[in-house]
Amino acid sequence: MLVNNINLGAVLAAALSTILLMRIWYSSTVFGACRAKEIGIEPTTVNAPHTLVYIGSFFLSLIAAGSLALLLQRKPGFFMALHTGILAGICWIATSFGINYLFSNRTFKLFLIDGGFHILQFTLYGIILGLWR
Repeated sequence: MLVNNINLGAVLAAALSTILLMRIWYSSTVFGACRAKEIGIEPTTVNAPHTLVYIGSFFLSLIAAGSLALLLQRKPGFFMALHTGILAGICWIATSFGINYLFSNRTFKLFLIDGGFHILQFTLYGIILGLWR
């Protein structure tokens, strides 16, 4: 059974790390104001995300963290988990965003903000999954 191959506590912690990272990364003092400008809205009009955004983000993060955990299996070495998280963030997630952003005519700065978030997100997944045995 697939669930036996992963550490559910580590997957839950990794998914929760996304919410914390999101609150920091997209705050007005880090990249929130710049991101708002890049998508064409005034930074002062950006409201805090609705609770449903966080709930939806958490469940999607569970899927992402769980799939990385399945790829790594139950007890990956720390450096293997770290490198896999970094590579997933860069080579799968950020590049996919890049393709979408090219077709959507989004700015390179916006790509760096959003792609950077996901690279860091999957790096955190790798750290958590690699350390939590």
